[in-house]
Amino acid sequence: MSLKKVCLPIEYNYIAAFLTLECNFNCNYCINFFSRKGRFIKRKTLSTQNWISILNRLESREDLPVTLQGGEPSLHPGFIKIINGLKSDLKIDILTNLSFSVDEFIDKINPLRLKRCAPYPSIRISFHPLNMDLNEVIVKSLKLQNSGFSLGIYAIEYPWLEPKIAEARKRCKDAGLIFKTKDFLGEYNGKIFGTYSDSKAIGNKNKAKRICRTSELIIGPGGDIFRCHHDLYKNFKPIASLSDPGFKIKYIFRDCNEFGDCNPCDLKIKTNRFQICGHSSVEIKTIKW
Repeated sequence: MSLKKVCLPIEYNYIAAFLTLECNFNCNYCINFFSRKGRFIKRKTLSTQNWISILNRLESREDLPVTLQGGEPSLHPGFIKIINGLKSDLKIDILTNLSFSVDEFIDKINPLRLKRCAPYPSIRISFHPLNMDLNEVIVKSLKLQNSGFSLGIYAIEYPWLEPKIAEARKRCKDAGLIFKTKDFLGEYNGKIFGTYSDSKAIGNKNKAKRICRTSELIIGPGGDIFRCHHDLYKNFKPIASLSDPGFKIKYIFRDCNEFGDCNPCDLKIKTNRFQICGHSSVEIKTIKW
């Protein structure tokens, strides 16, 4: 059955397609598992063709790509086929730990497929010093870059890994690679790190009621649409499914009882897709119940 096109609200800033939440690393600081029990939840995962079908429904814009991510997106068996199967006018970004074969990637994917107008790279490599060999990351990144792919290496500013991050920054710069850092989000030694639109939303043991809305389309591994990253990672009930023929995106406030246990990704003050600082994915309001 042919699925009707889905138009994105002008307010939307990001499209996240979590091809899988599986990962070949087991970082104890992973933002995907702010709640540790999330690691053990079994997830339904769409087939290659189903991913292609639902993503091809999206009518996006030149400056709003769909970002294939995870977990580690290349662990989906159809990773390359999905990239090549998406319609040409749907722009693509990739978030990855670069554990896949770059030789196969270069051989099967045209660099022009990942070209789009944006002030940041289309392939963003997450560097995890305790799980990745910096030499290998640099070699693989240079292979991709020399083959015409746009990429950058990004590391989280973990307080306990500052020397390793500094070394990676210098070596990547010397190699001619983009290297940037992002704020560490969450708790370390009893302190909450990160800048948030509402500081009470993070790490508060007492949950409260609010209404909120997101400017991101968050698509889980099974094609379901989630209200926020908190709901995706904790496997809360989705609000809809992109596989539903009648699905429409609604940029509306929704009731929430989880305020205080929000995922830092949702409330972090960051740059938007135009690299303008001050953006937060989720807007929260207090109402009388």
